[in-house]
Amino acid sequence: MSALAYDAVLVLSFGGPEGPDDVMPFLENVTAGRGVPAARLAEVAAHYARFGGVSPINAANRALVAALEAHLAASGPQLPVYWGNRNWHPLIGDTMQRMADDGVRRAVCFVTSAYSGYSACRQYLEDITRARAAVGTAAPEVDKLRPYFDHPGFVEPFVEATTAAIDSLDAAVRGGATLVFSAHSVPLAQAASSDYVVQLEEAARLVAERVVGAGRGHALVWQSRSGPPQVPWLEPDISDHLRSLRARGAPAAVIVPIGFVADHLEVVWDLDIEALGTARDLGLPAARAATPGTHPAFVAMIAELISERLDPSAPRRGLGRLPARPTDCAAGCCPPPVRPGVATA
Repeated sequence: MSALAYDAVLVLSFGGPEGPDDVMPFLENVTAGRGVPAARLAEVAAHYARFGGVSPINAANRALVAALEAHLAASGPQLPVYWGNRNWHPLIGDTMQRMADDGVRRAVCFVTSAYSGYSACRQYLEDITRARAAVGTAAPEVDKLRPYFDHPGFVEPFVEATTAAIDSLDAAVRGGATLVFSAHSVPLAQAASSDYVVQLEEAARLVAERVVGAGRGHALVWQSRSGPPQVPWLEPDISDHLRSLRARGAPAAVIVPIGFVADHLEVVWDLDIEALGTARDLGLPAARAATPGTHPAFVAMIAELISERLDPSAPRRGLGRLPARPTDCAAGCCPPPVRPGVATA
């Protein structure tokens, strides 16, 4: 495949509100058809209110797009970069129409989720399909880049950030700090139908083995549960795990948001306010590692993933032990969850 096979890059993300009036419409988009109680929506809306109704994710995505544009301009491939979201403006449908209007015929898509799974991968493919259908025959073809949970450009920024977080602790406790890797919880049934958990476990292992003081304890825990209370989700919750660490006499903890590439509200609220608040109440010294954001290695990784698509013979770098993922997802992988009251064929 030659470099002429693609004429644009699409950065596709989750999206977030950018003012108080956006919050409830955004949350309704996120939870449509999921049976999330109204009280839970109100609770989450109050979290956004703490930040003026603004999620940090859109600013993070603008910064990532700018960094990627600069990297591609300097090092190639020479492709324009577009940005769309699943749940808030710029919505993927509007971006797809703009791409069509600009004459884009085929684009490669980078999704701001490193993992497989329905919400992490398959749902973005569904977003692309719906957006293309809405635009019609002028819509560009879109090829999603592969999961990158074990790529050096994803792992190394977390190693650097985790080491910095350890170093920020008091010298008396940092040597025994436990690494607490956190990711968004999903329903057990959804987790069982994908490689989401095993890929997160692998990413956590890769980071833990490379940080200063390799060999220290680490655990993968979960956060940000939002579904109906009767549906079982992945556990333990991060705050419960911190209580367990304190009860066992752990001297300190470093929280690593391994499930996120940038700061979402789930990072700045669920971790920086709730989890670190729990640690403070317990008297457990704790720090939170940074997300990759616009780390140069992370931005360079995106360009490398694009180059993989341009040249199928190019090496596909990965640090992990899991089998290499195919370039394209199989048709039946990571199936959608069964929603309450929704029949499936």
